[in-house]
Amino acid sequence: MVFAIAYDLTGTVADAEDIVQESYLRWRAVEGHVANPRAYLARIATRQALNAVRSAARRREDYPGEWLPEPLPTGSGAPGAAADPEAAALTEAEVSTAMLVVLQTLSGPERAAFILHDVFGFGYPEIAEALDANQPAARQLVHRARERVGTRVPRTQPDPTEHRAAVGRFLEATLTGSLQALLDVLAPEVVLHSDGGGKASAALRPVSGPEKVARLMLGLASKYAAGAVPEFVELNGLPAVAFREDGNITTVFQLSLADGQVRGVYAMRNPDKLGHLQDRL
Repeated sequence: MVFAIAYDLTGTVADAEDIVQESYLRWRAVEGHVANPRAYLARIATRQALNAVRSAARRREDYPGEWLPEPLPTGSGAPGAAADPEAAALTEAEVSTAMLVVLQTLSGPERAAFILHDVFGFGYPEIAEALDANQPAARQLVHRARERVGTRVPRTQPDPTEHRAAVGRFLEATLTGSLQALLDVLAPEVVLHSDGGGKASAALRPVSGPEKVARLMLGLASKYAAGAVPEFVELNGLPAVAFREDGNITTVFQLSLADGQVRGVYAMRNPDKLGHLQDRL
């Protein structure tokens, strides 16, 4: 749970792992003297994560292009994932990449209140204590967060079988160069987000609309697909596609759906955010 709260708030694996370690040390110091261990761990994880969020905000001002959360392998399909507590916690929390991207648009306290209440089921007293606020303020934070999230992303995960089928159609249309087949799978409101971190080619801003997204994908396929091998993987609880070049993962595509069509495309190409996947997929 500590890892999932930290990851959902920060969007980075390294920060979440650091918070887990620090929380463990703090827990060992008070173990046996805490009436509600779950609330205590959530509180210290939230406060540390918010500190990390504030520090990261300064760095992201100079980040080249769009910043996306790091993808995380989940489910029994990934080697070792069945015994990976990080993967298990994230799968249980059911926070998709699409939701994580939307959460990044909220303030730190709004994000924390939303995650603690709507994802982990904490009450307003626990949220208020975690955020060092009163209960009316905690209620207001949850309310504002829900308003800002709105209908921008589905609140529940789609059926994995249907999601994989849509990912397969998207991948086949892209690799075969079929513009019409790709347009057929894209929703009218589709937006492509990509993160190269200044170290790999990527669009610096979101690309909106089926025509623009389709032509960008076909352009990428014609330029890079010949030397890359695609494979289905599970990331953030949903089927996705990873491309390997010379055995190394160089690109990951995650999708969000609306009525069976692709509503969001999330392309991670920043090698710094793919390193943790190399030994887990």
